Amino acid sequence: MRVPTDPHFYFLKSSIPFWRWHVISREHQINDEIRAREVRLVGAEGEQIGIKSIRDALQLAAEASMDLVNVAPTAKPPVCRIMDYGKFRYEQQKKEKEARKNQKIVDVKEVWFRANIEEHDYQVKFRNVVKFLSEGDKVKASVRFRGREITHASIGQKILERLSKEVAEICNVERAPKLEGRSMIMILAPKTNS
Repeated sequence: MRVPTDPHFYFLKSSIPFWRWHVISREHQINDEIRAREVRLVGAEGEQIGIKSIRDALQLAAEASMDLVNVAPTAKPPVCRIMDYGKFRYEQQKKEKEARKNQKIVDVKEVWFRANIEEHDYQVKFRNVVKFLSEGDKVKASVRFRGREITHASIGQKILERLSKEVAEICNVERAPKLEGRSMIMILAPKTNS
């Protein structure tokens, strides 16, 4: 088997008994990877230099000890910028990491009820639903039916409707109670403060 000599390739031994090749993709073309004849050049400080041949643009980037990066390959002619590509990638990764850190991941918590639930058990599960909603998570409330209980699905409907009325101030009913198999399911979403 011939091994590619291109530095953008690497290989990974998988559980399958043969080698699999994967391509490392780069977001931007830099320096000699740019194939256009002429480019619209932007300087290191953001100033417009104008349309230059690729050879002149590469020479200006080399004189500045920086990289020529194709930032808009679909433009006519492509827009290239003189910059330190390593520093640019580092700052971009830092911004992406910060954005991921500030993101709120919404979980879906499930609370099960039974058709013949006692009042105290209902109150315990109700408090859990309120806690989950106040933490910003969605709640999947479901009533599970065993054996012949399924013939009395209206009891499950009443339990879920009571729950939705009691938590109406802090949540919206995203999905009304609906029978699915041997369970009746309702989804509650916390109200947004907007």
